[in-house]
Amino acid sequence: MIKILHLSDIHIGSGFSHGKTNPQTGQNTRLEDFVTTLTTCIDRAIGSDVDLVLFGGDAFPDATPPPFVQEAFASQFRRLADAKIPTVLLVGNHDQHSLGQGGASLCIYRTLGVPGFIVGDSLETHRIETKNGSIQVITLPWLTRSTLLTRPETEKLSLSEINHLLIDRLSTVLEGEIRKLNPQVPTVLLGHLMVDNAEYGAERFLAVGKGFTIPLSLLTKPQFDYVALGHVHRHQNLNPGNNPPVVYPGSIERVDFSEEKEEKGYVLVEVEPGKCHWQFCPIPVRKFCTIRVDVSEAAEPQAKLVKAIKKHRIKDAIVRLIYQLQPQQIDQIDNTVLHDCLNEAHNYRIQPELVSQLMSPRLPELGAGGGIDPLSALKTYLENREDLQDIAEEMLAAANSLLAGEEEFFAEDEAEKIKSAEPNSQDQLQLF
Repeated sequence: MIKILHLSDIHIGSGFSHGKTNPQTGQNTRLEDFVTTLTTCIDRAIGSDVDLVLFGGDAFPDATPPPFVQEAFASQFRRLADAKIPTVLLVGNHDQHSLGQGGASLCIYRTLGVPGFIVGDSLETHRIETKNGSIQVITLPWLTRSTLLTRPETEKLSLSEINHLLIDRLSTVLEGEIRKLNPQVPTVLLGHLMVDNAEYGAERFLAVGKGFTIPLSLLTKPQFDYVALGHVHRHQNLNPGNNPPVVYPGSIERVDFSEEKEEKGYVLVEVEPGKCHWQFCPIPVRKFCTIRVDVSEAAEPQAKLVKAIKKHRIKDAIVRLIYQLQPQQIDQIDNTVLHDCLNEAHNYRIQPELVSQLMSPRLPELGAGGGIDPLSALKTYLENREDLQDIAEEMLAAANSLLAGEEEFFAEDEAEKIKSAEPNSQDQLQLF
């Protein structure tokens, strides 16, 4: 029996706008939050004497994090190397540099030759020796449509047809890896991807236009004893029959308000050929709290706001107060009082909304036969979707990239490797 700790989507360095500077350390408190949760995971791996750690991708918000963020990440994973615990670092979409070209942020661990560390940046089978025996790990990093979009034969195909073509080719290459497996050795598929029946959050918007959805049937192969996934921030098991378990552990810390109600943690797995037992282990993370109040019909809007705030436990939480009021009520609100009421929160934002604006969304004026350009339409949409404010900038950036024709493309020689893959091919599929 081999014991595994499976975690994913650390995103260390995210959410600085929700934190503040710690005067004792000079660091942003949200960085310290992420380090604390990561430390909890590593403590458990070492304390439970696991045989293997699997990281499902997305170490940072992007592939070029500041040095102090890289150091915070490396200092924790270094502990696994010191404890002689083999570790697989899978490349996720946020780990890829320059939209999939130019390597990945995690490749430095392979370059430095960190003992026991494997960087999964290609579809490949790794046989790993642990203190309790061998295990086979197939790494499946983040895939993009551009893997096939460089091929001339796709030029006249619809996006749906291209997706089917890419899934067929992926199935072919994955089958080639499966045929190499030793059935006497436990096998784990480690993938950073979107599965068709997963419940998505903000990560679906952040990956818009860059990935494609993989059918669950491609992952539920009898040769796999456990399928360890990354990318989706909400913990879930996509195959309740557990044959095999197909598990997203979710992110280890809340990234924004879209994850306000999600439990965070990691997964402990015990696996042997044909058998698997797994358990989700929640960890304490900083609370996010949204307070919504409609004072547009209140005779005393200030009093109603104060009462609403006092109903919530906001101490050390990240809070947003969203309230609706009429234009004539603006002078009745004393912001000093609101700031005093929210003072015990770790960080807070006050967001008033005029009822007249809510009832008549601001749309660009159109002339006869006119229209709205896509970027303006998206901006207008986001201005009227409060639940998407935390990822609005990322969505606009993704839209700009798509409209500018900057969809990532791989080098031609990589495309030719994929093109040459046949059902019986034993060649590895290089994805980046």
